[in-house]
Amino acid sequence: MTDFIKKHLVGANKKLNLGSIGTAESDPFNDKDEAKAFTTKAIDRIRELQYQLFVEDKQSLLIVLQAPDAAGKDGLIRKVLGRMNPQGCRTFSFKAPLASELAQDFLYRIHPCAPATGQVSIFNRSHYEDVLVVRVEKIAPVKVWQKRYEFINGFEALLADRGTQIIKIFLHISPEEQLARFGERLEDPTKHWKLNPSDYTSRDKWGEYRKAYEDAMKKCSADYAPWYVVPADNKWYRDAAVAGILMQTLEKMDPKLPSVSVDLVEMRRLYDAAVSAAGSKGKSTSKEPQAPKEKPAAPGKQSE
Repeated sequence: MTDFIKKHLVGANKKLNLGSIGTAESDPFNDKDEAKAFTTKAIDRIRELQYQLFVEDKQSLLIVLQAPDAAGKDGLIRKVLGRMNPQGCRTFSFKAPLASELAQDFLYRIHPCAPATGQVSIFNRSHYEDVLVVRVEKIAPVKVWQKRYEFINGFEALLADRGTQIIKIFLHISPEEQLARFGERLEDPTKHWKLNPSDYTSRDKWGEYRKAYEDAMKKCSADYAPWYVVPADNKWYRDAAVAGILMQTLEKMDPKLPSVSVDLVEMRRLYDAAVSAAGSKGKSTSKEPQAPKEKPAAPGKQSE
C-alpha cells in the first residue's frame, strides 16, 4: 500500500513548483483512522527492518527533515521516526551555529552526525539551512551560498559511496495552517517555549523561502538521496506518508541478518549439557525438609 508515496517524490523534476502542490492530502485513506492504522503497521515493519539493519552492520540510513515553522518535525519524530530502537537511531537538531562552528566550513558540524554502519541518523533541520536561511536572510553573499549546492551534492555522494541511503523530506504546510498552529501554541502554556517573534518575520518572506526550497530540491536530488514533498496540513496523513516512505526505503535496502557461522548441533549439545549441569547442581544443594523441633517444657513443669 506504499504506492501512494510515489506522487511525493521530487526526482528529476526540474520544474518543481510548490505552489501547485496541495498541502492537505488524504488519498488513499478514507479517513483518519485508516491512516493511523496504516502508520501503526508500518512502524512495526520499520522496527523489524531497523533491527536487521543494526545487526547486519553494513549499511546506514540518513533521514533529513526540512520544513517551515510549525509544520510538525518534532511531532513526526515523536510519533513515527522516534519509534525506532534508540540503540541504533539518533536524532540531531541543528539550530543557529555557534561562533566556534562559524569559524569552520558549513559542513563541519554536520559530518560527525552522519550515521555509522548499522545506524540511522535523523536530522531535524540540516546542512540545507545553509542554502535556505542563509540565502533568504542574507547572512552570506550570493557567491558564497551558491557554491554550496555542489558541496552538498559531493557530501551526500560521499556518504552514499560509504553505504548510506539518504531520504530528504520537506513537510509542505500552508501559511493558513501554520498561523492556526501558532494560535494553538499561544493558547497552550505547555507550548509557550516554542513561541518566537522571528516566526512571524519569516512568514513575511514566505515566497522567498518557497523559492529557496524549490532550488534546493531541484539542484540536490539523486537516486541515493531523493527529496519528497509531503503534504503536512493533516498531521495523520503526514505521519502515514513518512512512515510509508521510510518503510519502503528500508525494504529496498533489504538488510539481512548475518548467516550462522557456528555449528548449531554443537551449540545444542553445549546448551543441553549446561541445562543438565544446572539441574544436577540444584538437586545436590537442596536440603531435605526437617521436622519442627519440640519446644522445651516451661521451667518447673514435666513434659507429658
